[in-house]
Amino acid sequence: MNKKMAIPAAAAALTLLLSGCGGASADEPAATTPSTSQTVEAPKETTAPAAEASFVDGVLTTRDVKIAITDHRIIQVGEPGNEYGSKPVLAFWYDITNVASESPVTSSNWIFLFQAIQDNDPNAVNKLDVGMLPDDAFLESQMQEIKVGGTIQSAISYELDDLTTPVDLIASENLGMTEIGKITYNLQ
Repeated sequence: MNKKMAIPAAAAALTLLLSGCGGASADEPAATTPSTSQTVEAPKETTAPAAEASFVDGVLTTRDVKIAITDHRIIQVGEPGNEYGSKPVLAFWYDITNVASESPVTSSNWIFLFQAIQDNDPNAVNKLDVGMLPDDAFLESQMQEIKVGGTIQSAISYELDDLTTPVDLIASENLGMTEIGKITYNLQ
């Protein structure tokens, strides 16, 4: 930076720094400016406990979303819904409702709330990988934001390691830290 630019830049920085340090002293009355009056309601306190999350009969209910599994099936490699996969998949179709979340809710919230385990390894937990979208009907809607009170349909699949070991679908919160419940799906 040349000297012609350095001096004005330093002066501007010093001015900004010093203007942040100033303020009305406690002895001086504050200057008044006209303002509009606004009523702000204080948040209402509730004594009722928050609803418990549950996963019963294929319906996961949390304080933010409700996911109802409407169908599930195994799709073999090469069949519609698994045309490009290298393993058979267990596919789920579901309705997801934004119950009360002001944060964005999409059908992909499933991934944060469920994991699929196929317990066929004696030494380690075998979490199944998410497969391809098993239903082209949801290609356009899978990332749509759901309004509060709104419901959309979607689907997801998990790549199976074998076709005999049952799969536990585990619902949880806090990225798997708090288990809500599970359903076991027998594959045979």
